[in-house]
Amino acid sequence: MDLLQWPAMAVTLIAAWLVASRTKHRRNWGFWLYLLSNVLWVAWGWSTEAYALIALQFGLAAMNIRGARKTEG
Repeated sequence: MDLLQWPAMAVTLIAAWLVASRTKHRRNWGFWLYLLSNVLWVAWGWSTEAYALIALQFGLAAMNIRGARKTEG
């Protein structure tokens, strides 16, 4: 489970790259990848008892859902 932090980090970086895109389609994918990274970070945080990280991911997920809605609309 400790190795989960590496794919979580990679997905987060790819999501950030896509969210910064000028095209709506890529930005939308970026927000969905951010949501995937939130899930991965929560799973890793749960296994390491990093509860502040888990709380942060729920807050970030709410912002990512908001961003995805604004990008799709």
